[in-house]
Amino acid sequence: MGSSVRKGKVVRQTGGHPPAATASRRQQERNGNNTRRSAVTEDYYHTPQKTAETCCSESRIIYGSEKNSNATARDLEVTIQTLIDNNNVMIFSRSTCKRCSKVKDLFKSMNIPYCSLELDQTEDGQRLEVVLLELAMERSVPVVYARQTKVGGYERTVKVHREIGFLKLLEVNGQVEEPSYDYDLIVIGGGSGGLAASKEAAKLGKKVLVLDFVVPTPLGTRWGLGGTCVNVGCIPKKLMHQTALLGQAIKDAPKFGWQLDEKVNHSWDTMTEAVQNYIGSLNWGYRVSLRENNVTYENAYGEFVGPHKIKATNNKGVEKFYTAERFLIATGERPRYLGIPGDKEYCITSDDLFSLAYCPGKTLVVGASYVALECAGFLAGLGLDVTVMVRSILLRGFDQDMANQIGQHMEEHGVKFIRRYVPTKVEQIKEGYPGLLKVTAHSAENSEVIEGEYNTVLLAIGRDACTRKIGLEEVGVKINEKTGKIPVNDGEQTNVPYIYAIGDVLEGKMELTPVAIHAGRLLVRRLYGGSRIKCDYVNVPTTVFTPLEYGACGYSEEKAIEKFGEDNIEVYHSYFWPLEWTVPSRDNNKCYAKVICHIRDKDRIVGFHVLGPNAGEITQGFAAAIKCGITKEQLDSTIGIHPVCAEIFTTLSVTKRSGGDILQSGC
Repeated sequence: MGSSVRKGKVVRQTGGHPPAATASRRQQERNGNNTRRSAVTEDYYHTPQKTAETCCSESRIIYGSEKNSNATARDLEVTIQTLIDNNNVMIFSRSTCKRCSKVKDLFKSMNIPYCSLELDQTEDGQRLEVVLLELAMERSVPVVYARQTKVGGYERTVKVHREIGFLKLLEVNGQVEEPSYDYDLIVIGGGSGGLAASKEAAKLGKKVLVLDFVVPTPLGTRWGLGGTCVNVGCIPKKLMHQTALLGQAIKDAPKFGWQLDEKVNHSWDTMTEAVQNYIGSLNWGYRVSLRENNVTYENAYGEFVGPHKIKATNNKGVEKFYTAERFLIATGERPRYLGIPGDKEYCITSDDLFSLAYCPGKTLVVGASYVALECAGFLAGLGLDVTVMVRSILLRGFDQDMANQIGQHMEEHGVKFIRRYVPTKVEQIKEGYPGLLKVTAHSAENSEVIEGEYNTVLLAIGRDACTRKIGLEEVGVKINEKTGKIPVNDGEQTNVPYIYAIGDVLEGKMELTPVAIHAGRLLVRRLYGGSRIKCDYVNVPTTVFTPLEYGACGYSEEKAIEKFGEDNIEVYHSYFWPLEWTVPSRDNNKCYAKVICHIRDKDRIVGFHVLGPNAGEITQGFAAAIKCGITKEQLDSTIGIHPVCAEIFTTLSVTKRSGGDILQSGC
């Protein structure tokens, strides 16, 4: 990679102090005697040094809208000094200033890397500028520093260039000092998004390191490269869902003439072995793919320890330190625990379920998330006794009309629901595989207490972002203190410009594997490939793999009413009966389809929802149409494929507002 890989210097927080005082302060910080954090851990915005070729396109960074109104003048001084200390050439600038542009053009013409901070596009920029001009004793920007020494404004900079030459100013022992990094990009997290981004960056000629480390669950479960989706999420979940569907197909088979002479039994061991063998092949394939793409991979825990610097700790406790020009956080999430007696000692989560060495038996699923209902659904489909304990509503954030129908269908097929209760204690009655557990739960509405006995308790109450133990406070990356999520701008950039984030750790974005993959690739192409295309987080399709699958794209009915007003939307809906289900005569008029239209926008379809077999396959195609702005009239003019479930969407004619009959009597 040659000179394109640059190693950054350690930030020296001088804050205007003489060198001796600075050393003293560093010693105090090491000894824990100083209450002020390093400037780089405050809410400041440090634009990393860039090559002259790339700096122009990357220096116009627009940060978040939240103002750092609590920053004192002293804080702002430290911000300015940190930027000066951490860059060979530092330019304080305004994006609309012609003299600032000329100064930057001068450095580009000399092919000298520089860092520029655009004060008119920076939080607290006006206050920073006031403090800067006072400290530098200048009347206006630009203000240029070279090797931590003030050069001055535009005229002074041009004069120094003509009389001395900037290369002379930057020389150390007769050579120009160019900071270098070990890597162009370090990706923290080896899930689908992180792997996609790392390979894309390597294809664009960048030197890339991926750090991935699975912290074992309380029960000791861990897995290989590939992240949640591959190991303990989408892949094993869909395969076990398919196992349950095959069980239903076996029950239907005699109606179609298949003669099954013996009782059909299911083997948990055979299923989990097959699933884990497939996952193992994927783990190996990812490692091979990284090697083939010249991406360095380490099975180590990544933790920021300073600007542009990270510590990697492997499972033997061996520590290594690396630097990079940029970092990508793709650490994902892990299941949340209840924080009650016995939860981590005796309960499992989805991180444990898919490789569980024994059949879970009678199972209590705690939670109403899609993970909870999907797991409860396929466990019941395998013939197990399953109960779901719900604190409030099903599938929060999804269309509640659809969520309630999913719950009703699951109840009709043997899944029991305990509503408005929360577990408060889990005790072990009997050891074993499975053993026997007693669960005590309190009502969410009154003082009632109930108890129940189960072989397995599966917690699926939500997931927490893996951001609190990776040293983000050391480099000043903001997180939502309540959720751990990372706020980013529309380019997946955190408040620290050389650090980016994708995937489930992002605040306000959908937690879906394809979203992380797409966002990661687009981000890398913008950083290294000259692209300007950003990830579109609107109208992202998704599917919940409950026994009656649920596909959705766009607004839920509740969100559409909230955004557009009830009078401005029209909901077309209908039940339907898949042809495959007619012969075994099951679940008549349980599948359901609806589209939500924005009346004032030519009846544009803003919400798509379907309950039925292969809901994901159906939704994927309609999602493309919705992204293109399909209207109800265009949908009506589309000829359906007969006889398939998706055909129902070309014949929707009854609105919810009308109250008309939506039951289907034939094909």
